[in-house]
Amino acid sequence: MICVTIGRTRHRMMIAEHQSLVERGAELVELRLDWLNRAPDLKRLLGDRPGPVIVTCRRPEDGGRWKGTEEQRQALLRHAIVLGAEYVDLEDDIAAKIPRYGKTQRIVSRHNFNETPPDLEEQYAELTRLDHDLIKFVTMAHSPTDNVKLLRLVSSAKTPTIGFCMGEVGLASRILCVKYGSPFAYATFSRERILAPGQIAFDDMRSMYRVHMLDGNTRVFGVVGDPIAHSHSPLIHNAALQSEGINAVYLPFRIPADEFQATLDAFSALEISGYSVTIPHKQAAAAYAQFRDDIVEETGAANTLYRDPTNRWFSTNTDYEAALATLRLALDGGELTGKRVLMLGAGGVARAIALGVTRAGCLLTITNRHKARAQELAEQIGAQFTTWENRGAVDCDILINCTPVGMWPEMNETPFPQHWLRDHMLVFDTIYNPENTLLLKEAREHACKTASGLEMFVRQAAAQYECFVRQPAPLEVMRQALRQGISAVQAMR
Repeated sequence: MICVTIGRTRHRMMIAEHQSLVERGAELVELRLDWLNRAPDLKRLLGDRPGPVIVTCRRPEDGGRWKGTEEQRQALLRHAIVLGAEYVDLEDDIAAKIPRYGKTQRIVSRHNFNETPPDLEEQYAELTRLDHDLIKFVTMAHSPTDNVKLLRLVSSAKTPTIGFCMGEVGLASRILCVKYGSPFAYATFSRERILAPGQIAFDDMRSMYRVHMLDGNTRVFGVVGDPIAHSHSPLIHNAALQSEGINAVYLPFRIPADEFQATLDAFSALEISGYSVTIPHKQAAAAYAQFRDDIVEETGAANTLYRDPTNRWFSTNTDYEAALATLRLALDGGELTGKRVLMLGAGGVARAIALGVTRAGCLLTITNRHKARAQELAEQIGAQFTTWENRGAVDCDILINCTPVGMWPEMNETPFPQHWLRDHMLVFDTIYNPENTLLLKEAREHACKTASGLEMFVRQAAAQYECFVRQPAPLEVMRQALRQGISAVQAMR
């Protein structure tokens, strides 16, 4: 079940949002009394409520906004119990001061906004000794492994326990806590209304992650990177899983570069079945796998890790085939052999594409702002090298941009000035947000053929999906989900 937290300054808006949420399928809401700018009128809030509620009133030291006295706050919580609220949230230090009455269930809570403490189990044991129906234990995540500690606690709890981590690093635990036995997960009303660090919007919780449908048998996949908040991979993979009726969820995992191996080792306790891998972990992923295909062996970079039936880790790089398929589609199935290619960039995706086009018989020249990286990749692949300043002098049939120049929101930039473009060349931009970059727009003005990074992104994700679930991917579902997701993000800004 998903509990949606409502924090508004006016009673009227709190009541209206409660009604709206029930109409959208919310089964439980948390009324944050501490957000109201006037003394809370509990009879008004609870009298004709459209659905079950948790009544909560947080002090500033607990992450709340209560401005009244402590006596007034505790009196409100007692009143909510007398009025028959379904749940009341009581911080552990006041639980003994609020007597049990009627059918109201008591959530005894503790929040640590600073860390996930090393004595987690001991602190949890203290909570179990208080008069409770449910326990809520929430901490701040500074390392991805903090998620494992909280989820293990929830899984082994002998009493109903809500436990997850706050912050971007803890985002996955807000979803997975339900899989591991939490009675419900917390969401916020919308993406614009974040009341706690790392909170997820109700619509995303319900529609993208399908938290209300997760159970102990749900398989888990995810994308690892740093940063990761911008990734559209969860959107398109979850759309595909839902379309095919697969009991699985795909999550974003933010993992710092120096914690990759330790995190994946710790995540083995969560039985995660596969990862998409993005910056800065592609080379670390190649080294982590027990088995690497020949593309990974040659490039030293993997964008996919997946388990076989014996739980061994395999790695592959789906950028390779996705890029070639995108190029051939843009050439109407034409031959790549003998084509002169200029590639801008020398990062992880560039390594896979460089190998792909050279194996396809293209004559490749590589350039990059950082000269040494381009020279190293060119030598490794057996390609030519040119300096960034001289890239416009290279005569090519195909131009491939593997840099982030022109990516949203810096959409008025291009890595290749328009006057260097030549009529009828093929211009392929690996950026997928926006789908139509300035580079591609200017290329069309030169009557160039163009290929979008959106097509490549969908195709590499589809190949990952097939590694994960071992069945064909719904390409069009993934393509439409990505376009809708990009449009939604741009509309918000």
